[in-house]
Amino acid sequence: MELSEKLSSIARRGEDQIGHIQNEESTKTALVLPFISALGYDPFDTREVIPEFTADVGTKKGEKVDYAIRADGNLSILMECKPLETNLSNVQYSQLYRYFACTDAKFAILTNGFEYRFYSDLDSQNKLDTQPFFTFDLSDFNEQDIEEIRKFTKPNFDIDAILSTANRLKYTNLAKQEISGVFQDIPEEFVKFIVSKIYEGRQTRQVIEDFTPIIKEAGKLYIKEQVAQRLRGALANNDIDSQAIPDPEPASEASQPDDDGIITTQEEIDAYNIVRSILAEDVDISRVVMRDAKSYCAVLLDDNNRKPICRFHFNAKSIKRVGFFNEKNESRIEIQSVSDLFQYREQLKATIGEYME
Repeated sequence: MELSEKLSSIARRGEDQIGHIQNEESTKTALVLPFISALGYDPFDTREVIPEFTADVGTKKGEKVDYAIRADGNLSILMECKPLETNLSNVQYSQLYRYFACTDAKFAILTNGFEYRFYSDLDSQNKLDTQPFFTFDLSDFNEQDIEEIRKFTKPNFDIDAILSTANRLKYTNLAKQEISGVFQDIPEEFVKFIVSKIYEGRQTRQVIEDFTPIIKEAGKLYIKEQVAQRLRGALANNDIDSQAIPDPEPASEASQPDDDGIITTQEEIDAYNIVRSILAEDVDISRVVMRDAKSYCAVLLDDNNRKPICRFHFNAKSIKRVGFFNEKNESRIEIQSVSDLFQYREQLKATIGEYME
């Protein structure tokens, strides 16, 4: 059985038993020992896997680490286990910290049965790092994670090979966490940086607030495009028609004409996102929908033609006009740039207010 299949099997079994895994010992039995076995070590051979490993450290006598694993006859990995429901981010792993400094082990693992955090001494020799260089989650892993775990299996264990990539892996994972945090709660400094690249006006507090949801939306859209592109590539490699994966909403270039000749331009997309950001305070922006046509691009509430919010008349080469609605009567105003829409926030809010009433 392949390593990924073994780990998936452990995860499924753990999920089936989750109501009965109520303490540290049951976590070890149901999840940790099978995990050690999946790596190729015999958990019932004390020459390879030492339970309740003891090494007196300074004034600390009789403290134990749950497991110590020998690879090629050498003490190589220390493992400390916590109950399944434990949030490892809040755990003090003092025993691992002390034992790591006084043994020959080069790696330490902190686990709650599903999550496995791998540590070493990348920052300071013989001193356990405060951040893991790799985290593996039994309930959510990919092929790259499997390749990293494979390095710790008994047939492939090579300290130098693991350490050669561990530092880069550590900072790659930390960077991923920070990037994820950026799109969850965008820092103002990041918004200002992007705004300075795309907006020529003065960066007032209102401008920054208006652009924040736009940049957040753009980040999500970029990720969506990258995922779709990777999927298309994977399907192509398997001789599957890449048309099976729909193109994501365009973000940086004008889209190709549809069968009816409609072209959605980048300016229309930018204007739509600005309108959504303005109305975000008043209505769930998922209800604000763009519907393009040959002569104009409409923004509607609930995708309903009877609830027009505004229309973009951008098809002329040099003139841009926006149609605003008052009691469903359209009045067109010429603008120089899509960013001018911020000046008409009151008209947009008033229109939404009529529909909401």
